[in-house]
Amino acid sequence: MEPPNSAVKTPVNRPFTRRSKSYGRSCMESPSVFWQTPGHLTTLGHRIPTSRKAAKSQNITARVDPEHVALLVKNEWKLSYVTPLYRFRHTQLKLYSKHLCAFIMAEKQQGVAVEVGLEAGFRVMFTAILGMAESQEDAETVFIQIHSKPLFGEDALKSVWRGWLTCVNGDPEYLRSLPPDFVSLPLFCSSGPESLTVLVKSWFQQTFDCNFGSLRLSSTTLRWLAALWTGCHSTSNISYLKLSWTMPSQPPLNIQYSLNPQDAWELWSSIHSEDGADDRVDIEEVQQFMNGLETHFFKHFKIYLSAGTLTRVSTALGSAQHDGKMKIGCSDYITLLLTLLTECALLKIPD
Repeated sequence: MEPPNSAVKTPVNRPFTRRSKSYGRSCMESPSVFWQTPGHLTTLGHRIPTSRKAAKSQNITARVDPEHVALLVKNEWKLSYVTPLYRFRHTQLKLYSKHLCAFIMAEKQQGVAVEVGLEAGFRVMFTAILGMAESQEDAETVFIQIHSKPLFGEDALKSVWRGWLTCVNGDPEYLRSLPPDFVSLPLFCSSGPESLTVLVKSWFQQTFDCNFGSLRLSSTTLRWLAALWTGCHSTSNISYLKLSWTMPSQPPLNIQYSLNPQDAWELWSSIHSEDGADDRVDIEEVQQFMNGLETHFFKHFKIYLSAGTLTRVSTALGSAQHDGKMKIGCSDYITLLLTLLTECALLKIPD
């Protein structure tokens, strides 16, 4: 039974005939009839945006608890995608906390290595971060903390692992197509010992019939972030723009390119002119911006950066890496970053 005083409700999807629990499983399994229905997930990969709204500063703490926002910023997060969760309910978070804690302790008693030192026990806390959702289809973000109680000495609990699942501006057609028993929180971010990350993912997979996969960020996504963050400089000083490339040489050559933010902004403003309240950025503008940076670099060092792979973008507003790591540096632009990462996660979910 769900607690009567719970304020958080899991979004109710459009009515569908109930499907089997095989939904969201590995692409190695035989697809159900649902997967063959036109207009659902199978078409998601063909709708990669070629234009986006320009980034706008938002006072996210006006609608999200500042203490909850503080949990998300400054830390470096390892990214994964996760398929829809079967029968996940935001009103059952306290129960999930107990079950995950019991699962971790049971695995440890069976000899599973947990890399947090000597501890007498664990405490797990699920929290709904209200206000992160940008649309009616988005499910509310869920934050998970694992604390350990030292075997000796202090009685205070110590935070040893953090993670969260979110969906910000998820593809509305896809989200509406989900059967009512499934909730999509496709972006999973974790920080802490890998052994605990593995256990948390295992528990989710067994409990909600879902699958996880690593989320690497393409050079195109990093180029979008470089351009959109640079576009914020006139209203929010980005402090610096740092780009990293890996060149296809033997041994591989790693190049770090640091730019004066004002110079980067002047290049961007020469390419993109703001167009009222509905200001949008096109992929062609992003390509021109990056071509300008690469041309400038070639004039000085005679190296074609376009021959390599963009692997990292970093400003004071945040950072993102090709290997699937990110950091939120400023909460004012958190929606920009999480919208792009939600899109990347949804596109990685197997058809």
